[in-house]
Amino acid sequence: MPRANNGQVELEYESFGDPSAPAILLINGLGSQMTRWPADFCNALAGRGFRVIRFDNRDTGLSTWFQPGESYSLSDMAADAVAVLDAAGVQRAHVAGVSMGGMITQAVAIDHPGRVLSITSIMSATGAPGTLDPTPEAGAVLNTAPPDPKANFETFLDFAVRNAETIGSPGYPWPPGALRERAAAEYARAFNPTGSARQMAAIRADGDRTERLARLNVPAVVLHGADDPLVKPFGGEATAKAIPGAELRIVPGMGHDLPPALYDTFIDAILAAAARA
Repeated sequence: MPRANNGQVELEYESFGDPSAPAILLINGLGSQMTRWPADFCNALAGRGFRVIRFDNRDTGLSTWFQPGESYSLSDMAADAVAVLDAAGVQRAHVAGVSMGGMITQAVAIDHPGRVLSITSIMSATGAPGTLDPTPEAGAVLNTAPPDPKANFETFLDFAVRNAETIGSPGYPWPPGALRERAAAEYARAFNPTGSARQMAAIRADGDRTERLARLNVPAVVLHGADDPLVKPFGGEATAKAIPGAELRIVPGMGHDLPPALYDTFIDAILAAAARA
């Protein structure tokens, strides 16, 4: 696959659809690889007349990994996203992100407004006090290290499935066995368990974006699950309130994931933002 460069950082990316079509850049969440935007989802979105680009954030997947003691900012990660657009030959794009990816999406719009046609902030937050307070069970998903996969791979997969179900969408369960297959495929592609802590540090250091978001002039849709235990609905409500003219969509039964049954819901939100541009 092609790679983009932001200084010393290499970023793995992949493109779907007509290269000459309007571009949608998809940004994924904490510690998750670009494959969390599944190929079926990307192809469905591309089928609506867009070029769809997904990439591995720094410290994730096949992009550059960092070492203990190293750090970076959310603005650095936003610059990575712009580097991917540069490498793909895209001047301006519709940008959509989930969770941390939604925060990076916000940072792209704040730091690089000339590169953004619209934004879709999904299951994300402003970073304001109270917007990143998970339930105890969901918080444990972020704060509990995975078991050693080389010691017992089945135990490792059990852990991954249990975490996914803890934060997932109660109204939209995954097909039987799908989460286990996903965890095995992600481990086979890349396994960098220390990256999430550095990404979380970048989120925390960025602080409250409310005032910066208030200065945006970009079409925006904010999508959030009514049953999200990791980034509670208040995070989405605060985001929509902060961005002038943003549309808020709260989805009953949706948690903190992208199950196949919600593909159309996500696509509709991204297309609604694009239409407003």
